[in-house]
Amino acid sequence: MDNIATKTELNGHTALVTGASSGLGVRFAQVLSAAGARVIITARRAEKLQALADQINGQGGDAHAVALDVTDLDGIGGFFESLRDKDLMPDILINNAGMNVVKPALEYTPDDYRQVLDTNLTAPFFLANEFARHHIEAGNAARIINIASVGGYNVLPGLTPYCTSKSGIIMMTRGLAREWANTGINVNAICPGYIETEINDFWWQTEGGKKQIAGWPRRRLADKSDLDGALLLLAGPQGKGMTGTAITVDDGQYI
Repeated sequence: MDNIATKTELNGHTALVTGASSGLGVRFAQVLSAAGARVIITARRAEKLQALADQINGQGGDAHAVALDVTDLDGIGGFFESLRDKDLMPDILINNAGMNVVKPALEYTPDDYRQVLDTNLTAPFFLANEFARHHIEAGNAARIINIASVGGYNVLPGLTPYCTSKSGIIMMTRGLAREWANTGINVNAICPGYIETEINDFWWQTEGGKKQIAGWPRRRLADKSDLDGALLLLAGPQGKGMTGTAITVDDGQYI
């Protein structure tokens, strides 16, 4: 949790972070906890989730690890019911779980395509629906933050289905924000640029990766911590007036 500014603006709130066993999801959970939120962390890899929960709890936070396959759409309703039964219902949803299959479009199989779209677009839609359904019925204000990508606006070579899914997330964000505008539910998105994580770190050491970095205006990779401000803005009280917005945080890579 290095360089995470400790705040109290999310005291009394509970945040659910999907895809929290690695990468950006880990950082999001740490940042939200440091801001005072109780965090529910989900992913398929239960052992990694528990290690993160233990770390957060050991630092004075309140984290609960719950295994979840977001593509099991039939289980989403029951998942939220179980959280309600345990008095763990979140009022902040971070739709972060995502994946990619890196290959040219002509080499994609139907299973490849379904896997990317089911994880990156279909699952966030139904998670947002079940989350919103509870809060609309209860008359509660709530926040949904969808993790999109600069690929939702820009063509990333070799990543056409991924970009398709992230473009869909941006439009989904706007559509749900419009539908739920009078319910107190804010729906926004963050569009990160290229950030080094354990999924892509090998690439940046190759000649192709170095050439890509050299082509950006600042000639550097963005850092996971660069997303902290946008995350806290959209999750916290200062983001009350923002809905239907997609914030690009790419360190100027696509100026």
